[in-house]
Amino acid sequence: MRRLVLLIALAGLGAAPAGEDPKSDAPKTAVAIFAGGCFWCMEPPFDALDGVLSTTSGYTGGRVANPSYEQVSEGGTGHREAVRIEYDPARVSYPQLLDVFWHNVDPLDGGGQFCDRGSQYASAIFAVDAEQRRLAEASKRALEQSGKLGQPIATEILEAGAFYPAEEYHQDYSEKNPLRYRYYRYGCGRDARLKAIWGAASGH
Repeated sequence: MRRLVLLIALAGLGAAPAGEDPKSDAPKTAVAIFAGGCFWCMEPPFDALDGVLSTTSGYTGGRVANPSYEQVSEGGTGHREAVRIEYDPARVSYPQLLDVFWHNVDPLDGGGQFCDRGSQYASAIFAVDAEQRRLAEASKRALEQSGKLGQPIATEILEAGAFYPAEEYHQDYSEKNPLRYRYYRYGCGRDARLKAIWGAASGH
């Protein structure tokens, strides 16, 4: 009997005290999805944020499963180039992500972004739940009411669906190909347009 009591006591040493969640210390993550034209240019501003754990370039919003870059860029899939962000909401909030998003897109352009034309490059916020939609709509409304842009915002707020990661060579493109990335960004007029819209607050 004494041995049985001892074994029970030893077994209890690893158990969580009553009322405590043994998984309470597990990191909590959330996901945000934004489309802002070329996905190469949307990864760096989010990667620079403390609390962002990863960014993935990919395709979303369309009707074709597992599309290729060629299919999406031709505009026949309904997908947009987008970036999927995994983040720690205890360190960075969704409204902060929205602020970075707005300052890295031309929200007045509904036909694409910068030199990339077509619906596959149009900006959009893909809300993964009702709370994200509420915050996105509030953010868009506040920006419109601020009068800073002087025109209606063309950026759509859509329900998030399947997200398909892009081919590996697109991931972390700015880090893998820094010269080509800078040349593309400059040649596309992205920074010049962002500065014209947002001034010193423009994204990089």
